[in-house]
Amino acid sequence: MNHNFFHIILLFLCSWVAVGQVDSTEVNYVKFEGEKNFRSSIPLNEVYVFAPLKFKNSSEIYRYLLLKRRTIKVYPYAKLAAEKLSELNDSIADIKKKRHQKRYLKEMHHYIEGEFSDELKKLTRKEGQILIKLVYRQTGKSTYDLVKELRSGWRAFWYSTTARMFDLNMKEEFHPDQINEDYLIEDILQRAFMDDVLEYQKSALNYDFAKLHNKWNDSKNSDKKL
Repeated sequence: MNHNFFHIILLFLCSWVAVGQVDSTEVNYVKFEGEKNFRSSIPLNEVYVFAPLKFKNSSEIYRYLLLKRRTIKVYPYAKLAAEKLSELNDSIADIKKKRHQKRYLKEMHHYIEGEFSDELKKLTRKEGQILIKLVYRQTGKSTYDLVKELRSGWRAFWYSTTARMFDLNMKEEFHPDQINEDYLIEDILQRAFMDDVLEYQKSALNYDFAKLHNKWNDSKNSDKKL
């Protein structure tokens, strides 16, 4: 009797261990609406957790807020420039004859000029400067080089000379790793993307925002120690 009872207990323990092993390796699957297959995991987008902004005084706060307003205002134009450049390059690649390419470029120029020139003329000098920086951020090319590629070099020179009369340099680039204002512009953009204030578009430049944040904050801390 005791012998049989021992076997029953042993079998019970073995089955309990087996069940425990199955449960420990159990995998839950999910299926999203519109998908055919189940997934064993859910991919998540990378997100930034932003530290609170710190300012020395009210003047610094004012400058940042002013930069924020200007950046958010002109970013859509830089985004559009990148989209049109990509569209232009794709179309030109499909057009074999030179004269047809020239005709297409002319039509594109008239479209952009007619659609946006009035709005761009309303920009202040500082807004124009930020736009030039953001065009470089989105395309990887200066406004001067873009004009030079799409129109004659002489026209590019003329536009650059005219721009300089208004304190603008069309050859200006975007370097958030070297220039503090550029870093602040990048900070404004990243926060605006996360808050859905601006529509995200991948930058043509290759840099890590987390590293930029650490670099400039380390630099601030060093200044405080001095």
